Amino acid sequence: MARKSKAAKSQAAKRLPLKEPVLRPTFRRERRALNAGFFPVAGCDEAGRGPLAGPVVAAAVILDPARIPRGLNDSKKLDAAKREALYEKICASAQVAVAFGSIERIDRDNILQASLWALTRAVQSLPVRPRLVFVDGNIKIDCGCDCEAVVSGDALLLSVAAASIIAKVTRDRLMARIGLAYPGYGFERHMGYGVPEHVAALERLGPTPHHRRSFAPVAARFAAMQAEVGIVAV
Repeated sequence: MARKSKAAKSQAAKRLPLKEPVLRPTFRRERRALNAGFFPVAGCDEAGRGPLAGPVVAAAVILDPARIPRGLNDSKKLDAAKREALYEKICASAQVAVAFGSIERIDRDNILQASLWALTRAVQSLPVRPRLVFVDGNIKIDCGCDCEAVVSGDALLLSVAAASIIAKVTRDRLMARIGLAYPGYGFERHMGYGVPEHVAALERLGPTPHHRRSFAPVAARFAAMQAEVGIVAV
């Protein structure tokens, strides 16, 4: 009996853990809504909440059910080349709109409100008004039609995944152009996120007009610069 018990334990130890299924977005929720009479259906998402510089970019996409590009996924799970290729396919086959939450709006209203504003504007800018909008996250937007917030929507819904790709590629292209205008910061590599390279450049070169003054590292650098010239913040 003891031998059998030891053998069973040894057998169990040799078993490899089951792999979790790969989660990929589908068109199920959109198709269910379409079958219920909600036409057209849009997905929306944003890119750039976390960076220290640059705007937040929102995108809204209405996919054509008969022309959905293959390979759509959460933009974070795709490399740059794949995102670029899918960006072109989405723009060629779907209704697309983009909106920007400016640095000024971010500093004035906070990043969450600027993001929600941009998402709303993206939906309102679509060439066709949707009947239903799926938005990534846990907050609905007031966009003039039915809205459903879906946590991890970019990993679950193809329309939201498509919007995440449009928003990400649009923002990355913009940050690359800002990098050309402000060499030394590395915007074209880190896209404005607070990586060590960016923080070191911020300390060495100071903030640019594209930096978000309400974000702590940038605010601290501004305060240090004011202290260096003897300016007291009121």
